[in-house]
Amino acid sequence: MLLSGVHPAMRPESSRQVSRAVRTDLGDVRWMRADATDYTPLERVGRSVYMREGCWYCHSQYVRPVAGEARRWGPISEAGEYAFDRPPLLSSRRIGPDLARVGLKYGDDWHYAHYWDPRLVVPDSIMPSFKWLYTRVRVLLHTTETGASTMPPELRAYFTMNAETSIPLYPNTDGLAFVAPPANGQWPLDGTPVIDLKGFGDHPPTLTRVTLVFPTHELVGLVRYIQKLGTNRGAWREMLEPQTVGAPAMTIPSSPEVLTLGREVYDARCVGCHGKNGDGNGPAATFLSPRPRNLTLGVFKFRTTPSGSLPTDGDLYRTVTRGVRWTAMPMWHELLDDERIAVVAFIKTLSGRWNHERPEPPATIGDPPTATPELVARGKDLYQKAKCSRCHGEEGKGDGESAPDLTDDLKFPIRPADLTRGRLKGGSTVRDVFRTMTLGLDGSPMPSFADSMSEEERWAISYYVLSLSAWKDPLTGLGAAR
Repeated sequence: MLLSGVHPAMRPESSRQVSRAVRTDLGDVRWMRADATDYTPLERVGRSVYMREGCWYCHSQYVRPVAGEARRWGPISEAGEYAFDRPPLLSSRRIGPDLARVGLKYGDDWHYAHYWDPRLVVPDSIMPSFKWLYTRVRVLLHTTETGASTMPPELRAYFTMNAETSIPLYPNTDGLAFVAPPANGQWPLDGTPVIDLKGFGDHPPTLTRVTLVFPTHELVGLVRYIQKLGTNRGAWREMLEPQTVGAPAMTIPSSPEVLTLGREVYDARCVGCHGKNGDGNGPAATFLSPRPRNLTLGVFKFRTTPSGSLPTDGDLYRTVTRGVRWTAMPMWHELLDDERIAVVAFIKTLSGRWNHERPEPPATIGDPPTATPELVARGKDLYQKAKCSRCHGEEGKGDGESAPDLTDDLKFPIRPADLTRGRLKGGSTVRDVFRTMTLGLDGSPMPSFADSMSEEERWAISYYVLSLSAWKDPLTGLGAAR
């Protein structure tokens, strides 16, 4: 108590400065010294819940200067990161993983699924569930003349019942439907809830009632607090080696031994979201937006191959290793290389496309031109001419006029990337952005611009996209001190 509580309160940290990674106007990432920022009131609510529920018994918040910790967790901890922690929650045991760098590793949705039942997303977890941090409402379903399932107007604490706006909810096979909170954490949502079973294709479950799951104010605060951890160090993930791995040229064997190992890895790490058969209907899927990839279709966003083609083995390996930022798909760089290779081989067995198709040759992407202010300004002009703002917004915040109506190829809602936070799903280097501009993202509204823009124009707009997150806080998208 003296060391962790009384002494720090009597002798507060004299410096609030930390080493912070920031993106510059020309797209590169560099370290600078900057002040750490305090918690918001809602994050402080979450910190209190974290302490009350004993999370710090099992989770440390300190990346130690010993071998391997920086590659596993991120930059070594600095004193200034704890300037606003009263009491500090360094802890000493790691029954669970260290959380000093967990902020933005997963999307909010992953955390809501994790607190409901940790084994939905981490099957071998020994963490208890925290279901008392949710409100559960069981309701009978009413079927309209068109066959759509709606709910009675008795949920006005959570929905305004505005008939002009439908809020689709996607239950799992058990009839559990998660309701994501508003951006400000305050209910109600503006719209009318509608149960949507399109994720089950031609074989939807027969549901007469569903259990709606709403996160409480305390849980929203807890997730906000968890997402804050480590973000005082800025865009450090852009410099973490596993986050920048490319797509290696590789051909993965499909021997029985490899496929057996791949199935074991898939069952242990992937089935909670992607489902046993890979159709994206795992028990955690109701919590997640965007929905988990339906692997049976063989359609993948992040490829080095042309639009419409299967990805290469190296493309899948890169996605498994890097994860997909701003979603529930985490980095899996801690898995052994053999395990990542094996699970890629197994994923390919889930779609029949690989039985009669081969990936087309990867696109050749040369070295990027030198970034200059003139090139970035050219990209800004092209951003407007190509009507990127219709989806991504004038300032790149993902709030364009078309954003509310966008859907993927399966008609699930899909949100445009908020470019101001720098957390780009396909990677945040200029080559990553150029690849996306050139090849598009299959299964999404993001097209290829290879035919409508020259190579020089695609490089220019790629640098401009990176400049939208220059000097910004990756957590909030707001400007940070230079």
